Amino acid sequence: MAHILSAVSGTQADVVPITRALISVSDKRGIVELCTYLASKNVELLSTGGTAAKLREAGLTCIDVSDYTGSPECLDGRVKTLHPKVHGGLLGVRGNPKHEKDMEENGIGKIDMTILNLYPFEATVAKGAAFEQCIENIDIGGPSMLRSTAKNHAFTTIVTSPDQYEEVKKCMEENNGGTTLEMRKRFAARAFSLSAAYDSAIAGWFTKELGESTDVVTRVYKPEFPLKYGCNPHQKPAGILSLLNSDLPFTVLNGTPGYINLFAASISYPK
Repeated sequence: MAHILSAVSGTQADVVPITRALISVSDKRGIVELCTYLASKNVELLSTGGTAAKLREAGLTCIDVSDYTGSPECLDGRVKTLHPKVHGGLLGVRGNPKHEKDMEENGIGKIDMTILNLYPFEATVAKGAAFEQCIENIDIGGPSMLRSTAKNHAFTTIVTSPDQYEEVKKCMEENNGGTTLEMRKRFAARAFSLSAAYDSAIAGWFTKELGESTDVVTRVYKPEFPLKYGCNPHQKPAGILSLLNSDLPFTVLNGTPGYINLFAASISYPK
């Protein structure tokens, strides 16, 4: 039987000030505006490759992750952020004496926020790229940082999409440059969902390429809309979900359907 880890205690706080952020994005929409805001709040910016170049072009000061860790990017960029100074800074439990001691002894600073999105694996597959190019677009460092930050959401904030940037700024503005536990939890849940969808896409594609069946099939669904009511009007309604990146097989022409409406539609659908 696998060993189950115990919880690691620390100093819990609702609002955690953002003092250092790590940014590594392939989708650069809105990143300059967000980082300009962070810099105005005296947040130190760490970044990699093309993201760092983009920020510097906009006149922002940022530190290359390779300079921060003391380890250069290598293996054609396959290894950039896989380093104890990155993951230790993300995973260290604030206020835990052992973690604080380990971080001090190993020169690990705290990283309070990670802003990232993942290599465009599905887009690479969709354009008909060769097997080897698809493999190269499987992100390793991104999901690793995503999971480290999301796991330690009691103290760190994971941001995975440009549509979250305005909320980040609003939250920090209302909380003296910090983020709330409620937001960090929501963002962590979304990050883990993104990670699951990403891995599901890779596993499904890989199995299809091999032309073999698999023992486990993972499908990721996206909520579309809640039903009007349950099987009976007093019951809490379920919802309609679609396979991620797929359209629903029907269109609602008027109003919000209930369970009975959908049931009736399904049995009348031509077989």
